[in-house]
Amino acid sequence: MKTIAEEFIEQSINRIRENTPRINKCLDELNEGDIWLRSNESSNSIGNIILHLCGNIRQYIISSLGNAPDIRERDKEFSATGGLNKNELLNKLSATVEDAVNVIKNCDEKSLLKIHSVQGFSISGMGIIIHVTEHYSYHTGQIAFWTKLLKNKDLGFYAKIDLNKMNEQL
Repeated sequence: MKTIAEEFIEQSINRIRENTPRINKCLDELNEGDIWLRSNESSNSIGNIILHLCGNIRQYIISSLGNAPDIRERDKEFSATGGLNKNELLNKLSATVEDAVNVIKNCDEKSLLKIHSVQGFSISGMGIIIHVTEHYSYHTGQIAFWTKLLKNKDLGFYAKIDLNKMNEQL
């Protein structure tokens, strides 16, 4: 039987990993010009969001939980207006996510409960993983929404699943 820590780690990794294919599907629908498009001065492009995800995941998981140097330059994530194409952005994101997953896999109960200082916040290892999981999902939703606006197309994330199925007692 799994421990609570093992189940938490497994479920967190599953939730984190489900976002990358969704972003990839969005990028497949977009042309290179769409990636750095901003709807207005207060908005970020998909390129900015992907750079931001890489910075956030690296700072919270890889640096904090993984004890790697914190090299994040957050302002540059939002000020970029180009420089990487779709494939380069996806490769950067995929590599960052897999590095983070490897750190998460090595967590034990003690590391999940240890308090870290990240961006000035005091947060447990478990809190860090929850933050990254929800943050990645949040921005994946933004990318999906932006893609749907630009392409007027259902992305079919759940096309093969009957979401009207009722819950069953197990």
